[in-house]
This record gives sequence, C-alpha cells and structure tokens, in this order.
Amino acid sequence: MIITVASYKGGVGKTTTAIHLAAYLSKRGSTVLVDGDPNRSATAWQRAGAPGEDRILPFKLVDEREAVMVAREFENIVIDTQARPNAEDLLSLVNGCHLLVLPTTPEPLALDALSQTITALSQLKAQKRYRVLITMARHRPNRDGEQVQTELRSNSVPVFTRIVHNWASFPKATLAGVPVYKVEEPNAHKAWAEYEAIGEEMVNGL
Repeated sequence: MIITVASYKGGVGKTTTAIHLAAYLSKRGSTVLVDGDPNRSATAWQRAGAPGEDRILPFKLVDEREAVMVAREFENIVIDTQARPNAEDLLSLVNGCHLLVLPTTPEPLALDALSQTITALSQLKAQKRYRVLITMARHRPNRDGEQVQTELRSNSVPVFTRIVHNWASFPKATLAGVPVYKVEEPNAHKAWAEYEAIGEEMVNGL
C-alpha cells in the first residue's frame, strides 16, 4: 500500500499525519516513511528523540533519494511531500499512490489552499484517489471541524469520517521524537485513537 500525504499550505499537520499513518501501518506490516519534504520535518522528528530503543520510530524513515532502493523491501510506503505541489506534481502524486491524503485545519487560509488543491484534482479527474483529513480542530463545544466536514461532504468532496483534534500530546510527541502513543500525557491515548480510526478507515476503503 502506498499512501501519500500532501498539502498546499504548511502548518496543517502534514508531517504529523504522515508519521502517525506510518505508525498505524507498521502494526499491520513492514512500513517505510519517505521524507520528501525539503524541510525534512519527519527526519527532524526522528532526530528529536533521545537515544534508546523506546525512542525509535516503529518504521523505517528514509530520504526520498533512498526510496527507490529500499521501497521493494516494505509492504507499506507512506510519503511525506513538499508543500504547494503544482498541477504536474499533483498528477504524479495521484498516479504514484493508492490514496492521496490531504490534511487541512478548519482555518480559512488552510481551506482556501485546500480548495485550490481540490480544483486541480477535479481537473485531473482524480476524485476517487484522494481524501481530505481535518486536523488540529478545536474540541467541543467548538464544532468548527464538524462544520467544515459537513460542508465538504455537501460539495461531494471525499473526507475522512474521523477528525484529528489539537491535542497537547502532539507537540510533546514532536519534541520527544516519538509517535503520540509513547507520550506520557493524560490524553495521548485519545490522540492516538483518532489516527488509529483514520488508519482503519483508510485501509478498509482501499
């Protein structure tokens, strides 16, 4: 299974999503995360961890230049891409994976960027090859994530059923260099449960 994570805008949880989808898939089979973002955010996440077996990510992480050499060794490949792909990049991304995951926050600027991506994908006739994931949504009683989700569905945009909320566990996981389920924080299990549900939805939908 090849899963690509992409976005037109930074700061929408793209690398967080790539890390946690790779962590989910690693529980189902051998998995590699390809760091194709020029900022090498996934690589920085890994390096943040303290030495020790409990700080090692549960999947292999490689630079995009190494991907061709190692990809055949793994059952699952997750690709973290650079921000703002152009139309040609989008076509290559869609054709090169089973599912293109598009994270977005419920904020207007992020939704603006998402709209550009969806327009480009529609022109490529790739509606069935991507799914939007709403990330960093505020907790109830705020319902901005659910409202955006409903609006996307009403416009026939494929969107994940589950939403990822802005749990304090995620920044802590980044600083520790681990998936969120390894963070010692009261709500870490809830944060991981959201990505687990998204992973199950992703796998069952392919």
